[in-house]
Amino acid sequence: MSRLRERAAGLGLESPAATAWALYDWANSAFATTVVAAVFPIYYESVIGAGLSGNLASVYFGYTTAIGLALIAVVSPVLGAIADRYRAKKRFLAGFVVLGVVATTGLSLTGEGDVLLASGLFVLANAGFVGANVFYDSLLGHLDADPDRLSTAGYALGYFGGGVLLVVNLAWTLSPETFGFADTGAATRAALLSVAVWWAVFSIPLFRTVPEPDADPEPVAEGASGPVGAGFARLRRTAGEIREYPDLLLFLGAFLLYADGIGTIIRMASIYGREVGIGQTQIVGALVLVQFLGVPFAFLFGSLPGRSLLGRVDLTAKRALYLGLAVYTAISVGGFFMSEPWQFWTLAVAVATVQGGTQALSRSLYSTLAPTGKSSEFFSFFSISSKVAGVAGPALFAVVGQVTGSSRYSIVSLLVFFLGGAALLSRVDVDAGRRAAREADAEAAAGEGELAGGTGAGVGDP
Repeated sequence: MSRLRERAAGLGLESPAATAWALYDWANSAFATTVVAAVFPIYYESVIGAGLSGNLASVYFGYTTAIGLALIAVVSPVLGAIADRYRAKKRFLAGFVVLGVVATTGLSLTGEGDVLLASGLFVLANAGFVGANVFYDSLLGHLDADPDRLSTAGYALGYFGGGVLLVVNLAWTLSPETFGFADTGAATRAALLSVAVWWAVFSIPLFRTVPEPDADPEPVAEGASGPVGAGFARLRRTAGEIREYPDLLLFLGAFLLYADGIGTIIRMASIYGREVGIGQTQIVGALVLVQFLGVPFAFLFGSLPGRSLLGRVDLTAKRALYLGLAVYTAISVGGFFMSEPWQFWTLAVAVATVQGGTQALSRSLYSTLAPTGKSSEFFSFFSISSKVAGVAGPALFAVVGQVTGSSRYSIVSLLVFFLGGAALLSRVDVDAGRRAAREADAEAAAGEGELAGGTGAGVGDP
C-alpha cells in the first residue's frame, strides 16, 4: 500500500483532494471525445441533418461550435471575478457541470430534422464544458500538490477516461443488437446519454473532497462597479501590463493563431470525414487510436527540446513548435485530398503525434517568457485568450464551406492559422523575452527588499 501511495505521489496525486481534482479530467473528457470529436458530429451530419443539402450540416455545425465558444469567451472573465471575490469557484463549476450534463442529456433525445434544437443544445453543452473548465483550472493553484505533476496526471487521466468510454460507445454503435439496441441511431443516443451520466458521476469526488479556496483579497480596481466591473478592469490591467513584454505578446499572438487551427481540426474532423464519405466506424476507430496514442506522443514530443535533429540541429521549444506546425500544415493539405478511410487513419495518427506536445510546449514556453511574480494573472489572460482563439477557426470553416459549397476548401483554409502562427513565432526572440522576464523578477525582488528594510521611497505616504 505504501509503495502505491509513493507512486501516486510521484504523479502529483499526493492527497485525496489532488486525486479528486485530477479525476474530474477523467469525467469531462468523455464529452470532449464522444460529443465534440467523435460520435455527435457524425450523428449530426447523418441523422439530425439528413435532410440538409450539400455540406450544410458541416456549415451549421461550424457556426454552432463558434457560437458556443464565443459565449464563454465573453462571460468567463466576469464570472471568474465574481467567483474570486465571493468564494464561489466550486459553485460556478457545479453550475456549468449541471448545464453541460442536462444539455448533453437533451442531445440524446434529438432525432432526424431536429437541427435547430440540436444546435441550441450543443451550444449549451459546449458552454457548460468550457465554462466548467475555467473554474476547474482555477482550483489547481490552491491544492497542496505539485501543480506541474498534478496537471500532467489530470491530462493523462483525461486521455484514458475519454478513451475508455469512447471504446464502449464504439462497441455499441458497431454492434447495436449485441447490446440490446434496436439500431445504430438508438445506440448513438445511448452513447450521448452515457456521457452525461459519466460526467455527472465522476465529478462527485471533486465536489465532495476539494475545498473551496478563500476569497480573493485583491481590492476592486478604481472606477470598477462591482464584480462585473472588476472582471473587466482586471482584464484591461493585465492587457496593459503584457504589452511591456513584446516577445511575450508576439508569442501570445502566434499561439492564438495556431491554437485556433488545432482546435478547429479537433472539433470538425469527424463531420468533415462524414461529408467526404468516410464511414462512422472508421472515423470513431481512428479517434480512439488518437486518444490512446496521444499520451506517449505528448511526453515524447515534450522531450524534444534539448535534443538534436539528424545530429545537426539542436532542438529548442520554438523549433519543436515549428515541427508541430509543419505537421499540422501537412494535415490541412492532406485533408483537402482525403477520400479513403486509410487516409483518414493516416491523418489521425499525424494528429496524435503533435496534438498534446504542441499544447504542452506552448504552455511551458509561455511560462518562461512571463515574470514569475505575475504568472498567475498572465496565465489567466492566456486562458481567456485561448478561449477567444477557439471562435475564429470554426467560423471560418463554416463561412468558407458555405461560400464554396465544399468543406474541402474549409479544411485547407486552416493553413491561415498555422502559417500565420509560424510567421509570428519566427519574430519571437525567446532569449530576449526570457531576459526581460528575469529582469522584471529581479526588480520586483529588489523592491520587496527595500520595503522590508524600510528604505522604500514613499512608504507611508498618503
